[in-house]
Parts: sequence; C-alpha cells; structure tokens
Amino acid sequence: MVREFFRGVGLLLRGFAFWTRRPGAMMLGLVPAAIVFALLLAGLVALGFNVAPIVDWLTPFDETWPEPWPSIVNAAMGTVLFASAIVISAVTFTALTLAVGDPFYERIWLAAERNLGGESPTEGAGFWRGVRSALWLLGAGLLTAVCVAISGFIPLIGGVLAPVLGVVLSGRLLAVELSSRAFEARAIPGAEQRTLRRGIRWQLLGFGVATQLLFMIPFGAVFTMPAAVAGSTFLARSALDAQRVARA
Repeated sequence: MVREFFRGVGLLLRGFAFWTRRPGAMMLGLVPAAIVFALLLAGLVALGFNVAPIVDWLTPFDETWPEPWPSIVNAAMGTVLFASAIVISAVTFTALTLAVGDPFYERIWLAAERNLGGESPTEGAGFWRGVRSALWLLGAGLLTAVCVAISGFIPLIGGVLAPVLGVVLSGRLLAVELSSRAFEARAIPGAEQRTLRRGIRWQLLGFGVATQLLFMIPFGAVFTMPAAVAGSTFLARSALDAQRVARA
C-alpha cells in the first residue's frame, strides 16, 4: 500500500522529468495555467483579507459566550473555510485550466503517450468532452468541499481532520480528472474507467496528493500543471498495464 502510494508520487516526478524531453510543449502548458492562477489568486487574496469578517458573520451566536469558547469556535470556522477553499480552488483551477488550455495539454499527453510506446491514441476526445469534464469536476469539488466543511466541526479532531481530508479528497479528484483524458481518448466508458482506477487506487492517491500539495505552494500550480498532465498519462497507462497483467 505505502509502496504503491509512493509509486504514484514517482509518476508525478516522471512528469516533471518530461520537461527535458518536450520543453516546448511543456512551456506552452504554463500559459493557460498562469492565466487561471492569476484569476484565482485574486479571489483567494480577497478571501484572506475577509476571513475574520466572514467568520464573525457566520458565528453571531457566540458573542455572549465566555472565553475561550468564542475563540475556539472562530478558529474552527476559519479552519473549515480554509479547508473548503483548498478543495474549491484546486478543482476550479484544474477544471478551468484544462478547459482553456485543451490544445496545449493535448500536445503534452500525446507526446507522453508516444514516449511510452505501444498502442496509443492519435488524438484527444475533443473540446466539448473537456467542457463536460470541467463541469463534472466543479460539481464534485463543491460536494467534496461541503463534506470537508462538515468534518471540520467534529469535536477535538475537526481542526486537523478538515485540512487533511481536503488535501486527500481534492487530490484524488485531480488524479481522476487528469487521468481520464487518456481513457476518454480510447473511448473507455465510465464504468470501466472506475474499474481501472480501482486496480491502482493507491498510485492514484499518491499522485493526486502530491499534485495537490504542490498546488498549495505559491505559484506551484502553474509549474506543476504541465508535469501533472504528463504524469497522469503515465498513471493511466499504469492502470491499463495492470489490467492486462490481471487478465493474463
């Protein structure tokens, strides 16, 4: 389990190594990521400056409580907002970047497919598939953010559980969405995609968590996105290879 988790992390590192093979395509992948990142950064900065007023607005009931309860409630609410923002910002960034930069990222994953050799698609699933996936990812991200927010109110452990759960769940969402590109190009239906992912569940989680953690570093999302696209191609091929071995 642990070995497979770090194998997934290694696939993301292989994605970074792809800079040495296709620097031109990877450089183009920075453009849509930088545009979307700038827009989301403005929103996150605005949220950061307004966290205290938002928390006060959400917790009018604790004004008459004796200390330290108002401080504890406000800290818990701030943690919930932060954890939810992790999920929403990550999935929004990925969804918008993939939709806006589809031609750029198609070049990256096709190059990664050719680098792996063997049978591979010759073209992507198309622009509208990207739009549908972006909408699905946004919806799933909002639902995940609600679950993370609820977990933040669990007594004693909520303050730690919410951020950790936010990273794990949003990371898995990212890995699912990024790897689906290679599956969709092969016309693999959703049910079979889920079966393929179950065969590499810990690799999927390792890849997703590593990607999410890098997304949280200032400007990390911009430089990680092209590598994540390449790495997710290796992840999808790992799932296909595992299926072939299981059937042999």
